Amino acid sequence: MNKFWLVATGAFVFASGIGTGMAAKKALDASAYVSMDKAAAGKALLAEALAQAGKGSWERIGVGRVYLLAGMKAEAKAIFDGVLVDPDASDVLRIARAYREAGDWASAKPLFDRFIAENPKEKNDIAEIGAYTMLAGDRAGAEALYAKSFALGEEFWATLAAGAGYLGVAPQD
Repeated sequence: MNKFWLVATGAFVFASGIGTGMAAKKALDASAYVSMDKAAAGKALLAEALAQAGKGSWERIGVGRVYLLAGMKAEAKAIFDGVLVDPDASDVLRIARAYREAGDWASAKPLFDRFIAENPKEKNDIAEIGAYTMLAGDRAGAEALYAKSFALGEEFWATLAAGAGYLGVAPQD
């Protein structure tokens, strides 16, 4: 019986803590951006989103991607460089994709190369990077990546990415 009450009390305290934590979250004040011009409002909301992201790498990469695609490369680079201090493999790939999407192959390629070197068995991602390489105009490099991917075994998404690359279509990421 004592064990039951201990578990029940712990569950109640845990649930109360979640409720308190959720209630403590502030609502975003619309007056902080509604009256601003679009560029200023966007920047204000990105600053808020970055604060909300905390230490979340995917979230910070998302904010950096928007800065990058909006033409604010220095802000994006600062965020990406912070994530790249101690990244997960997926972080490197996501940042490389953002640079590629922004048309900055010179920044994307070394990150794609790093990802492949650190993750040599990720056949779908290698084929995807091959497609991006094809789209960047390097057919020989793309075909080498396709061969590397296909050597790891048959996989629908890898085959689709390669086909997309030959047809000038970026793979779905």
